[in-house]
Amino acid sequence: MKARLVFLGKLADLAGAGEIEVASGPLEAVLATLSPSLAVELLGERVRMALNGEITADRAVVLGAGDELAFLPPVSGG
Repeated sequence: MKARLVFLGKLADLAGAGEIEVASGPLEAVLATLSPSLAVELLGERVRMALNGEITADRAVVLGAGDELAFLPPVSGG
């Protein structure tokens, strides 16, 4: 079974999709399968992550089968 990456806001535009399925494994290995420009954007200090609905700052997360990792873009406003 695979894991799922979910991209919100402008990150979905950069990814070309709102979500993709990926092989389970360490986040570093998962990001290495994506385009380099997308991977760099996802690792930006202002991008937040939520693993299975829980906000996490752990960039060393290991995705298991069935996990969902959502990337939340920086909040902007005015």
